[in-house]
Amino acid sequence: MHVQDIFSVRRPTLSLEVFPPRTPESTDRLFETIVQLEDVAPDFVSITYGAGGSTRELTHDLVVRLGTETAFNLIPHLTCVGHSRWEVERILERYAHAGVSNLLALRGDLPGGGCGTVGDFRHAADLVRAIRRFRGHSDPRGFGVGVAGFPEGHPGTPNRLLEMDYLKAKVDAGADYICTQLFFENRDFFDFRARCDLAGIHVPIVAGIMPVTSASGLNRMAELAGGARFPARLLRDLRRANGDPDVVRRIGIHYATEQCVDLLHHGVAGIHFYTLNQSAATREILSNLGSLRQAGDAVREKPGAG
Repeated sequence: MHVQDIFSVRRPTLSLEVFPPRTPESTDRLFETIVQLEDVAPDFVSITYGAGGSTRELTHDLVVRLGTETAFNLIPHLTCVGHSRWEVERILERYAHAGVSNLLALRGDLPGGGCGTVGDFRHAADLVRAIRRFRGHSDPRGFGVGVAGFPEGHPGTPNRLLEMDYLKAKVDAGADYICTQLFFENRDFFDFRARCDLAGIHVPIVAGIMPVTSASGLNRMAELAGGARFPARLLRDLRRANGDPDVVRRIGIHYATEQCVDLLHHGVAGIHFYTLNQSAATREILSNLGSLRQAGDAVREKPGAG
């Protein structure tokens, strides 16, 4: 299903991210997770792509298998750093042949700590334009295209005005929606959304959520997000857990649930869960919320909502 059609009929959307496993054992665990997540009926599932295309074949194979064994709308990530235009064209041909309708276009990072060749694409907007120029898709609209947004700011672009210019360039190049990096302070997301509106960016903006499920996971989240900001309220609650893993997990899921309720109250276009190939936390949050769309309708209908 083309992402334009998804957003036209389903608001707010529910989406998930998984990554391609590297071993048979982790593949088995992922598909156990997939079976459990089928019950939540996500509107789409995105599949990550390693730095410089390091998981290109793994990503493609996972997309093909999920397309065969599930009813998910799949959105593979595609990064352009380190790729030639010829390589990207071949990747697009393979995904079009596999029946993939949408892609998430990212600049990406060079593998091996940043050593390597940039390739033919310097910015994600260049990749968006290349996807839009592709004429080998059965849908006359071509691929639907998503791009990344950074409510707390992109770590590689400290100039926030320039960062918004880059995001506007991606949308002007043809992006259909924005999926944000994970964040823990909703005010950062609301401010980001308002700044997008001021910049003339009017595509749907999906909020990225990753619940804290362990104390050790905090550092991993910070690394994944390029320096996520953890609000004092969350850190204070986690400190009170005194290292008890069950309490830490309950606090993290409660906090993420509150985030989602607040986002729904303020009319978020969609919520995207970074699952780390695990289902339990996402399913618990959705259980707390009930149906995502029903929860969104309910909180917006309360007096003073909007």
